[in-house]
Amino acid sequence: MTQKDFIPNLEPKNISPGEVSWQSPSNIALVKYWGKKENQIPANPSISFTLDNCKSTTTLKFSKKDEITGTAEFDFDFYFEGKQKEDFKPKITKFFQRIEQYCPYLKDFSFEIHSENSFPHSSGIASSASGMSAIALCLMDMERKLYPEFSDEYFTKKASFLARLGSGSASRSIDGGLVVWGEHKDIEGSSDEYAVAYPYKVHEIFRNYKDTILLVDKGEKQVSSTVGHDLMHGHPFAENRFRQANDNLKALIPVLESGDTTEFIKIVESEALTLHAMMMSSQPYFILMKPNTLQILNKIWEYRDKTGIPVCFTLDAGANVHVLYPENHETKILEFINNELVVYCQNGHYICDHVGDGAKKLYF
Repeated sequence: MTQKDFIPNLEPKNISPGEVSWQSPSNIALVKYWGKKENQIPANPSISFTLDNCKSTTTLKFSKKDEITGTAEFDFDFYFEGKQKEDFKPKITKFFQRIEQYCPYLKDFSFEIHSENSFPHSSGIASSASGMSAIALCLMDMERKLYPEFSDEYFTKKASFLARLGSGSASRSIDGGLVVWGEHKDIEGSSDEYAVAYPYKVHEIFRNYKDTILLVDKGEKQVSSTVGHDLMHGHPFAENRFRQANDNLKALIPVLESGDTTEFIKIVESEALTLHAMMMSSQPYFILMKPNTLQILNKIWEYRDKTGIPVCFTLDAGANVHVLYPENHETKILEFINNELVVYCQNGHYICDHVGDGAKKLYF
């Protein structure tokens, strides 16, 4: 599907005021997306595990305006965890501006958006993926009432397409399991416009992988992801990095099929460190890892060497560490975390998560 396919070409039906609710999870990239072109197009493809426990729950209340003028504005209020949040409205307005040509009904309605996260707002877990995908799903649910003819496949792809225009990584939070965003010649159906469920065979060991997130630093990042992505323009290592991401995604295909955790670890940890290497070698340069991040990485390496258990780490654009491991080692890894790693977490906090099934509609 192309962008034009997501522009409605039918007259919308009249619908009564109503509300829709969706839960959408966060995700953690294995091959990282870092650097983008215009209109939220990724400079390289990425693949992620969809999580389960770290999610946003969003309700969209809608009612058609009594009178619509040619100068109509977006009319909405945004509530986070029950409190009106004016400071978040500019982000929603920008999102609506980006998607208006694909959702031409937006200015015809008044909205109330209510959102909450299953994880603490200050936990250092990026909420843009879960939050923006949940809003996109709510809009698509409303759109299905306006244009009831479209298919489930169209619903999913357009939801991912809209989510991408809010936050690139949000495109990967619609489907469950392993999800690919960005065109790659070896991934059938892959697209820069929306994410797709990984289409090939996945070994049982990777279907229920565990992700324990160690909260090293709950503070706001010193550099936003948007700024970080922009610094890839003119970066001296950018082209090699984009090539590396493509190569690593190709290399993961046989690894995911065979269940080869040794090769999985090599690719995933290299990707995490390369992401931060790009930040440290941009201009201006910056470091988002903290001393305790490095302590944890070294402890994981030592533990893996000593025990042979295939535990590894990945990082997002921050200081927190995602500890990835097969389900059958959960008891030992949690013991290791509590005995040796929790001391490096802010207030001893960590979150236990695992690969999930993707976004879900809520019925009341």
